[in-house]
Amino acid sequence: MSDDRPVFVLHDHRKPRPHFDLRLEQGGVLRSWALPRGLPDSPRRNRLAVAVPDHELEHATYTDEHKFIADHGWWELEDADDHRFVFVLHGERRAARYALIKTDADWLLHLTKDQPGAGAGTPGS
Repeated sequence: MSDDRPVFVLHDHRKPRPHFDLRLEQGGVLRSWALPRGLPDSPRRNRLAVAVPDHELEHATYTDEHKFIADHGWWELEDADDHRFVFVLHGERRAARYALIKTDADWLLHLTKDQPGAGAGTPGS
């Protein structure tokens, strides 16, 4: 993996309630979204993604007794506008394409129908 590729990490939190955090390196920080129900497992199921404060880049490797890394790797932006961006996560086991879609209050995370490569699926699942 090239050092100039932006990193992503999917943290699995066990407390206070089980949930995941998706973190994407952008502009020198990790932009972050809490995923109360995890990553979508089907293009027909969008998942709530609540934007949370940015984290320092060092947080990409952070773990403790209540938080571990479910998946990590690099990500690439494919398309973006003011209300949506499409990106591919290149995780440890596979690559998967998602769209984050801005709603009035929060975001929705969508697994796209078109996936990169044969056998692609959701990282961290």
